[in-house]
Amino acid sequence: MGAELAEASAVAREVFQEVDDALGQHLFRIMTEGPEDVLTLTENAQPAIMANAIAVLRVLEKEGGIALADKADFVAGHSLGEYTALCASSAFSLADTARLLKLRGQSMQAAVPVGIGAMAALLGADIEKATALAAAAAEGEVCTVANDNDPTQVVLSGHKGAIERAIALVKDHGIKRGIALPVSAPFHCPLMQPAADAMAEALDKTRPGALRVALFANVTAAVVTDPAEVQRLLVEQVTGRVRWRESAIAMKDAGVERYVELGGKVVGPMIKRSAGEVDVTAATTMAEIEELVKVL
Repeated sequence: MGAELAEASAVAREVFQEVDDALGQHLFRIMTEGPEDVLTLTENAQPAIMANAIAVLRVLEKEGGIALADKADFVAGHSLGEYTALCASSAFSLADTARLLKLRGQSMQAAVPVGIGAMAALLGADIEKATALAAAAAEGEVCTVANDNDPTQVVLSGHKGAIERAIALVKDHGIKRGIALPVSAPFHCPLMQPAADAMAEALDKTRPGALRVALFANVTAAVVTDPAEVQRLLVEQVTGRVRWRESAIAMKDAGVERYVELGGKVVGPMIKRSAGEVDVTAATTMAEIEELVKVL
């Protein structure tokens, strides 16, 4: 992750070095050399994914001459990506964003003992079917919608037994398939309350500043610009639903016709499936950044 871009750009290398310095670890070495099981630990994966996206943005800005504040009407990010979006919007410095995401990953992992929670992706499920399935499978345990990604994909989170029951019941609810996800904790559900408490304390010490570009927040699928409101929603996001499908539609309703995903090619397709006839572009490599500069 990030190796090709770092080789091509000193600006990208500076981003990765700044993140390493902020965290006091060789995260970029793990990103490029592994081992993979260390990179996929949520405390490493979260700042790594952010760093990769911000590296793309910085190259776009400093080498491509594209100012985000001049070109973008809104920013948004899926789950940890919301911190990336806020960093892009200058609400958080890069160093603070890295430290917050490191803590977020650590506190999420620590919130629930391994083996107690689980998550499952529901394919061919809309939000109504997924909500009904979650209610039927709960049986007194936590089982709730964690991510409403697009009209065909919803993710459930909660107690392991409840998630296993949900997977077994998918056909009864007209859902094509349920797949257990290889995650280390049940994110975006009430079981994450200890992590929410930890982030509330951290964000009280490292508060977001003014946003250069307005944010579409995960938990409300609505525009937010007030830093105090951003802070509150980031805490709520730890246990709350990521309303990505609704956010994509709301941005379109607000007049957005072009969406650009930086650093990956995961959330863009979800936006396309949700918002319909819109232009979705992704940039992860130097070549893709150079092409993006031509059309922005």
